[in-house]
Amino acid sequence: MLARRPSTRLVTLDRALERLPLFRLSDSAADDGALQWVPAPAQRWRVLPAPGDRLPGTFDQDVWVGLMHRWAESGRPDDGAITFRLHAFLRSLGRKADGRTYEQLRASLARLERTTLESTAAYHAAAPAAPAVPVDVRFTLLASVVIERRRQEDHDQLALFPAFTANEPGDARVVLSPTVRQNLAAGFVAELSWLRYQQLGSPVARRLYRLLAALGPDLPERRGRWPLEQWAEQLPLAQRYPSHLQRVLQPAHEMLIAAGAVRAAAVVQEGRDRWVEYAW
Repeated sequence: MLARRPSTRLVTLDRALERLPLFRLSDSAADDGALQWVPAPAQRWRVLPAPGDRLPGTFDQDVWVGLMHRWAESGRPDDGAITFRLHAFLRSLGRKADGRTYEQLRASLARLERTTLESTAAYHAAAPAAPAVPVDVRFTLLASVVIERRRQEDHDQLALFPAFTANEPGDARVVLSPTVRQNLAAGFVAELSWLRYQQLGSPVARRLYRLLAALGPDLPERRGRWPLEQWAEQLPLAQRYPSHLQRVLQPAHEMLIAAGAVRAAAVVQEGRDRWVEYAW
């Protein structure tokens, strides 16, 4: 039986990864098969889905943050191994545990293992007592995923619980990729409140919370502004017209302020240019 983990309120994430676009924020958006971001000349970041699969989306974002919360609860093991029961993990995400969500979770774990992330001087790798530097690297979020069926004696008890009859639960063991583990070990991290993340009611608000947590340590005055178009690509958002972007960001900004994640958040216009501004 898996041991009960001590509860922790913090989620520790790879700061370099959190700065880069990865998860689609609308599962209804057109999927062109790849995601690309060019943050600066000679830099490129690509997210390449496995053949026959799609890009990671909103549920995958929650699964990833949930896995990193489990990693912290497990004592931040150096080998990056995380073990959990599928039904307990789904409930920790606030999801109903049934046959459909079991399949969603299995597919998500497989997607995080098989989606290739490709950096050309866009991802930053750190080492202990050394600054993070841009690197050329290809990696996946998860190095391995193993899901085992429950033991027969546990399976026999499932008849007592109709909610589990559609698709039996199992025990999972996943391992974080060496690339991610290197930054975690070096302390190049961003930290979130797990409770606050769950309080945010939209994928866009959750992504903003992740991105601002990653950028915040570089802003000593706890205040920052970015061009709206660049911000939309970095999240990423499918919308392109400034008015559409503002309509998507406005409710997410209100959620961030209400949850206490930021003191202020706004889209401002200066002449023909629009900017996003945040204060912690």
